Amino acid sequence: MSDDDNGRDSHEFSSGEGLDREYEEFTLDPEELNADPSQVDPVDTRVLADLLDERNVPADRVDVESLMEVGLSYIGINRFEEATETFERAARFADEDSSEEQEAWVNKGVAHAELEEWDEAIGAYREALRIDDDSEHAASAETNLAYALHENGQGEQALEHAENAVEIDPRFPQAWYNRGFFLVERGLLEDAVTAFDNAIRLGMRTAEVLEEKARALDELGREDEAEQAAERAREIRREAEQELVEEHAEGGGGATDRDPTGAGGLGGAGGSDDLDLGGP
Repeated sequence: MSDDDNGRDSHEFSSGEGLDREYEEFTLDPEELNADPSQVDPVDTRVLADLLDERNVPADRVDVESLMEVGLSYIGINRFEEATETFERAARFADEDSSEEQEAWVNKGVAHAELEEWDEAIGAYREALRIDDDSEHAASAETNLAYALHENGQGEQALEHAENAVEIDPRFPQAWYNRGFFLVERGLLEDAVTAFDNAIRLGMRTAEVLEEKARALDELGREDEAEQAAERAREIRREAEQELVEEHAEGGGGATDRDPTGAGGLGGAGGSDDLDLGGP
């Protein structure tokens, strides 16, 4: 063995002092998105939109449909502020001026309306109509815009948009209901009764529709018909109350299919998932 080999064998290698506590492990793996449960709502953890860096995460990797479902879930549990934020994210990540973006704006408007944020709701509906004023979601945008304008003290514009909704989709019961309501406000009672009848014929057999129809009939002096409509409305309310009692007795906690938007509810024009306020 050479002297050089002996030198190498006798050399004492340093055992080192280890790594500093502040040392960050190096890795070639992509950075992970970690959600703090105290900061991110569990309902929304599958999207983590607030943590997504749009410069690094392409829009086509964000599931807009899942975002919409999260927003609808928030609506269902009365978390309207979170719903507005989620629908806005959906609109941002959807393809520009697409049907998905339009639907997100309509639903965002509904969530604002539930918070009685009428200016924001009106703005959302107008943005939806800017994208397309003759699409499957346009009728929902028009009828909800009519309702928001009415609630915001702009009733003179409300009937125009209610009329637009019916023209876009004549088989949209919530649109007929809103049209009837605003016709009553204008004193056009015969047309209002026809509008309410159309809403009922198309499946909107609610106490609210029948009560508004009874009001119009009463003002027309058709007392017998008005009483019949009013009595049917009372029957529907009694049936609903009885269902609640039975559900409580069965231990169901009184849970019902919540109508998040008044007389309207889920499933707007063309069977879409946009929300509809139904009527004032």
